Amino acid sequence: MKKLLLVLIVLPISLSLFGCSKGVNKVKSSDDLYIRKIENIDDDFIMGMDASSVISLEQSGVKYYDYDGNEEDVFKVLASSGINHIRVRVWNDPYDSNGNGYGGGNCDIEKAIEIGKRASKYGMKLIVDFHYSDFWADPSKQMVPKAWKDLQIEDKANALYEYTKDSLKQLKKNGVDVGMVQMGNETNNGLAGEKVWMDIIFNLMTSSSKAIREVYPKALIAVHFANPENYDSYLSYAKKLAYYNLDYDVFASSYYPYWHGTLDNLTKLLSEIAETYNKKVMVMETSYAYTGEDLDFFGNTIGDGAAVIKDYPYTIQGQTNHVLNVIDAIANKTTNGIGVCYWEGTWIPVGTSSFEENSLLWEKYGSGWASSYASEYDPKDAGKYYGGCAVDNQAFFDPSGHPLESLKLFELCKKGNEIELYPDAIEDINISFDLNDDIVLPNKVNAIMADNTKQEIDVVWDDFDSEYMKSHGVNKYTIYGNAGGKKACAYVSMIKYNYLNNYSFEEDDHLTKVPKAWDLIEVKNAKQLYVEEKSTDSIDGIKHYHFWSDEENSIEFYLEQEVKDLKEGTYRFEISIMGGDAGEQEIYAYVKLDDEIINSSPLSITSYNNWSNNSVTFDYDGNQKLTVGIYVKCQGSGNGAWGKIDNALLNTEN
Repeated sequence: MKKLLLVLIVLPISLSLFGCSKGVNKVKSSDDLYIRKIENIDDDFIMGMDASSVISLEQSGVKYYDYDGNEEDVFKVLASSGINHIRVRVWNDPYDSNGNGYGGGNCDIEKAIEIGKRASKYGMKLIVDFHYSDFWADPSKQMVPKAWKDLQIEDKANALYEYTKDSLKQLKKNGVDVGMVQMGNETNNGLAGEKVWMDIIFNLMTSSSKAIREVYPKALIAVHFANPENYDSYLSYAKKLAYYNLDYDVFASSYYPYWHGTLDNLTKLLSEIAETYNKKVMVMETSYAYTGEDLDFFGNTIGDGAAVIKDYPYTIQGQTNHVLNVIDAIANKTTNGIGVCYWEGTWIPVGTSSFEENSLLWEKYGSGWASSYASEYDPKDAGKYYGGCAVDNQAFFDPSGHPLESLKLFELCKKGNEIELYPDAIEDINISFDLNDDIVLPNKVNAIMADNTKQEIDVVWDDFDSEYMKSHGVNKYTIYGNAGGKKACAYVSMIKYNYLNNYSFEEDDHLTKVPKAWDLIEVKNAKQLYVEEKSTDSIDGIKHYHFWSDEENSIEFYLEQEVKDLKEGTYRFEISIMGGDAGEQEIYAYVKLDDEIINSSPLSITSYNNWSNNSVTFDYDGNQKLTVGIYVKCQGSGNGAWGKIDNALLNTEN
């Protein structure tokens, strides 16, 4: 027994002397970050981090540091922060014929092996994300690898099987602990150049699954899709996978709050899939900005001025609260939820002096999202817009490579880290004034507190020239102020009085079919007619009226409002619409007096965010029944006609 006790005591010491991969000290607390405790987080819950670009970044001169300011292996810092899985994308051949990398990390299997070895060293498992492409694969493009370009489907399926098997065998030979393998990346609309789901794509996925089971039989196999806001589409993917009896374990989704709807929708959707098909589910990609600034002279996907839904401030605390809420949603509100993976939290800027300096590094080492060399493979996208990183403001490290406090959330959420609440940011206000009204800004604004609650606090506005604003017609102005030491911002719209109620559908609940104050007259049975909440598709506010149908000639309706108590005079009515896939169409704004159209103005829908509006001018005697509205009729083409209606305005002509 004495010998046995001696061994038990000595063994951990000897392991630590040799740098035991499991012996990473976890972060203890944070003085600056509010982290609520998330229940039901066990050791098996996946706290993932995509770190695909690390090698190219380090080749470009990037260094990473620990929380004490010491230079350190970034994977050790991630492990100490509670990350237990590292995700890495794998492209077949991201190089041109001269060996120049396409960029985006030049993520071939050799890079995956190097990342996998470093992740395994610190006790983390690898999530292998096979794109089955030579460059980026996502819902908008699934390009065939160069080497498979001319192969028939059976030969392509065999090539995919051999490639998957060989890649995984290389990882296994190098001692990489693979915990999960993806069969494609965001495969909504195809895989490896194929777009037909029936038989063809499933043939490819079956080849992938077979290879994974043979090399890493204990690894989870995942499918991966994007755009969970399209609820029915996700259900159709899961149904097809079940129909073909595809061998997989995890149904994974991307979830970016800017575009992908609410967490309630996500949890309901993934739970339905998990319960119906007995699958594990997870969020494979998510992220949020800790600053709205551009950090590498290239520009960002989201940031200050971006037309996206902003659920949290662009702060370190805001980034933290987003990820905490996603983890909580998957762990506690989703059936069979197994984890969350953050996308490219280590992708920080290379160089800091100028665009020109950074561009040389992006080109040489592939540390930007795309290099000019990618134009041979992807001329329409990378060939036009190649350059730096568009997500550096969503990383968990600052531009100098030091970890942000928000990185600690993955470990500290298991026990919580509550500090005294403080104002993290000030909520912007949007306010309108008639050109004849006095301009009086509120003396209080909402402070967004560290726990993402709101609290009213006093605000002091900078001086502004109200007479100038009133005398310069319809226009928009920005007025700044100070509230609790934070910058406050008021967006002021000077408008003519609008005689319509609920003019931009803001008063309605999401999915309301007949908006308040409006009448809907359906001529045909469109599949979708409702008020949609999506600020990026709205002119003002966050809502608009939405329509869609995929059946030919199924869209025809009137949306109108009766206007009462209007005085005699000359008026102008206008309404805005945008959309696409309309085919042959008839759309117009109209004015009715005593239920008869007395004037109308044509409108049209062509493409996303291309708003069409036209005004109808008319004289009103003050006694007739007055109704204004919009008529929409679309034949439909492609995937079906769709559109958005917003900003109905009824003003005096003068």
